[in-house]
Amino acid sequence: MPKKRKSVFEIKEVSVPKSKSLERQILENLVALQKVHTDLAVKFDKLSKEISSLLTLFEITAQNFAKNLPTGEIEKDKEFLDKIDKLLDQNKTIAKGLTLMEDRMKERVYGGTVQKEPEQTQPSLNARPRPLPRF
Repeated sequence: MPKKRKSVFEIKEVSVPKSKSLERQILENLVALQKVHTDLAVKFDKLSKEISSLLTLFEITAQNFAKNLPTGEIEKDKEFLDKIDKLLDQNKTIAKGLTLMEDRMKERVYGGTVQKEPEQTQPSLNARPRPLPRF
């Protein structure tokens, strides 16, 4: 004999025992969770106050630094750069003198005037030269 099939629409009632201990545990867990949330909120508030005070400290320090800018260091750097510029100008003068001496030596050795090869584009004297490589 074929078995009788249950309808899909039939709802089977399940009786869930409502125990007072389960409700009590849920209630205790909710209270504990609220305590944790409260503690976390207090700690975040304390952290934000500490960060705010740290930012204030940085602002005060930056203002004091801007007011008391060490001008002696800037002047020393400027003097050093001026000395380097003078040294580069002297180097140019020495290089020109050496090329003139070379031309005169060639005239003596080969006699007469020596035809120079056309110089390639020379930078203007007012242009700032490239810095020398450091060793």
